[in-house]
Amino acid sequence: MEFGFIKPVLTVLVLPPSGPVLLALALLLLARRSRAARWIAGLALASLWLVSTPTGSIWLARTLLPLPPAIDLPALRQAGVQAVVVLGGGVMPEAPEYGSPQPSGATLGRLRYGVRLARAAQLPLGIAGGTGWAGRGQVTEAQVAATVARDELGLAPRWTDDRSRDTAENAAVMAALLARDGVRRIALVSDSWHLPRATMEFRAAGLEVLPAPTRLPLPAVAPWMGALPSPSGLERSHYVLREWLALQVAAWRQWIRR
Repeated sequence: MEFGFIKPVLTVLVLPPSGPVLLALALLLLARRSRAARWIAGLALASLWLVSTPTGSIWLARTLLPLPPAIDLPALRQAGVQAVVVLGGGVMPEAPEYGSPQPSGATLGRLRYGVRLARAAQLPLGIAGGTGWAGRGQVTEAQVAATVARDELGLAPRWTDDRSRDTAENAAVMAALLARDGVRRIALVSDSWHLPRATMEFRAAGLEVLPAPTRLPLPAVAPWMGALPSPSGLERSHYVLREWLALQVAAWRQWIRR
């Protein structure tokens, strides 16, 4: 079995909410015999509270990751970008209300922004994304996103990578597709917390990259609400911590290859 298939399972077990909860439960079983176990269990639950809050998740993102700034059309032109590349962020293989597979919310947000940039700067569009290591079914992110881009957003992509299963493969496959048309400088569109790693992988594949982030971590609720746990806060912390871990692994792999 390839390591890629194990990654989703390890991610679920280690990252919030599963990681801190499993640690707390294990330690509570030992709490009668150990005061230290009670303290550690308490810290695990407190950490779960922190990463579940909107304010905590924003702090985590800004502390752990080198988040890229938002870009505008002048920055795009100044960088001499030759193409816009959108990375897939998930797909709904079944969407009965549409009668066909649909992009996830993350993929759709990235796609809308990528199409907006490409249209404004009159640049060709590329879309990357297969089924992923934990994907279900045969439909790919790139196929679904390309259909939406063409039929609903009015811009058909020039390049479509529907074979890659993770970010490293996104970079390798898309770099090969772009090279056929002499493209080396791209604007890379993805979630802000994913872009540090994605940028590293695409640069390692030989491309010059201008990060074009979506979903920048900014306050969206009143300060007092930001201190209370919420599904959105926990979701963002989960992705930030996953990206921080994946960034360390990616950097280690690149160091090994040197």
